[in-house]
Amino acid sequence: MRPVVELIRREIIANGVLSFARFMELALYCPDYGYYEAKKDNPGRRGDFFTSVSVGELFGQLLAFQFAEWLETEVGGRKSEVRIVEAGAHDGTLAGDILNWLQLSRPGLLERVQYCIIEPSLRRQRWQKEKLEKFASHVHWFADLKTLSPAAHHSPLRGVVFSNELLDAMPVHRFGWDATAKEWFEWGVTLEGEEFKWARMAESRHLPAATRHIPQDLLAVLPGGYTFERSPAAENWWHEAAGVLESGRLMTMDYGLGADELFSPSRPRGTLRAYFRQQVVGDLLADAGEQDITAHVNFPAIQAAGESAGLATERVLTQAQFLTQILERAAKDKSFGDWNASRTRQFQTLTHPEHLGRAFRVLIQFRPSTAVRS
Repeated sequence: MRPVVELIRREIIANGVLSFARFMELALYCPDYGYYEAKKDNPGRRGDFFTSVSVGELFGQLLAFQFAEWLETEVGGRKSEVRIVEAGAHDGTLAGDILNWLQLSRPGLLERVQYCIIEPSLRRQRWQKEKLEKFASHVHWFADLKTLSPAAHHSPLRGVVFSNELLDAMPVHRFGWDATAKEWFEWGVTLEGEEFKWARMAESRHLPAATRHIPQDLLAVLPGGYTFERSPAAENWWHEAAGVLESGRLMTMDYGLGADELFSPSRPRGTLRAYFRQQVVGDLLADAGEQDITAHVNFPAIQAAGESAGLATERVLTQAQFLTQILERAAKDKSFGDWNASRTRQFQTLTHPEHLGRAFRVLIQFRPSTAVRS
């Protein structure tokens, strides 16, 4: 029996029905044995899931161009130290693509940049350090947002804090609708023999907040068993990230849903998915620690979390819109280099609605450099 499976079994035996959020946390992030901890090469063409970074270096180059614009014109002028903070850097490939472009196209800016990676796993830090060895003087690692905060770092954080496909992998609570009783309940995980099975939880402290704003007329037509997810972990993380930003932008790129898409007849079982070798796996509870588990990000909830921390929302748009807007400006900049067939293929994959262009959303929030923090 795999160690992570045994750990989940023990918690169920000790505490009864386990919330799915806890199951997902152990399956993905358990030290030494969780999916993201034990597998180095889970993203990419040969891994379990395919990301924008897997397409090629163009994604990082376009982000670097956008970051350079923000840092040079709106954050601290052209002389002060600035930071780019990446949370959830996987194996460090995206960081390398961004830093390589800055080195070639904005060397003066690179001299002022501290590239900070938030990574709680020491094992993943080692993998990332191997990948980014040539930029060792520019890259710094932090275990969490608290150690990155101005109080811990002794300097304000001015710059860009961003994540790519991080929030969709944060643990979610899963809720179901009982059409007969006209009430919501939380799905948990229990044991039946040697297998994990779904079970209703007797009570849920997360249920009131998750269902508070669901319209009554919608409840009247929802079918029994309708399911949705919400991630307090993602909302809390975003609020904390907003709190450490003195000035600049907080940005995420992820699978997600807008306010008008959160409840749809096309998703009666929610958005939770498990992936193994780029194939959807039918059983979310099977092979804990061996398969990826994700859920679409609730962008209205994330946006509200940032605004409650004092950030202003600049844009919410699709990845296709975001990258196309960058390219329109980059194409006029000689430092961006020549456009070739490889870049064309990469851009089409990143922006085409049947590939990554429509499914991915981008949320950008900001705190102006003139803002006064309380």
